[in-house]
Amino acid sequence: MKHFMTAVALMGAVALAPRAVQAQGMAMGEKDIVETAVAAGTFNTLAKALTVAGLVETLKGAGPFTVFAPTDAAFAKLPPAALAALLADKAKLTAVLTYHVVPGAVMAAQVVGLTDAATVQGSKVAIKVQGGKVVLNGNSTVTATDIKAKNGVIHVIDTVLMPPAAMGGMKH
Repeated sequence: MKHFMTAVALMGAVALAPRAVQAQGMAMGEKDIVETAVAAGTFNTLAKALTVAGLVETLKGAGPFTVFAPTDAAFAKLPPAALAALLADKAKLTAVLTYHVVPGAVMAAQVVGLTDAATVQGSKVAIKVQGGKVVLNGNSTVTATDIKAKNGVIHVIDTVLMPPAAMGGMKH
């Protein structure tokens, strides 16, 4: 159940960008991760995936969670057939979503000091600072950080993360 909650938090994180939250006049930290992401309007695919995987209620839970949230543009980088297949396979979808969630609230200042982080899915995500930017698994750049929610924090990413081996060769 904790893994599902973490995955839901991740999806919620994707739906929210810091500027969108500020533009809508929401005080940061008043809403949970899912509500924050949905309010942003740029995480529709993540929100849909969280719903399909049954992770929304989990990510609305107490947490805290850290969600590396892919935007709609990040999901659009996946081939349409691969995205459709992922959305049709609840087990793989859950693995992918929970791979975006780290237990606890890990702020950007802490992330930059890490070389990896254990995810709710069970595998680790590699973390590297390159050219002043945080890059996950060598291909996903963190584009916005420290979006606070009442049950954790969201860091926006530009590429969907795929857990090692679990995707059976799915390209990202």
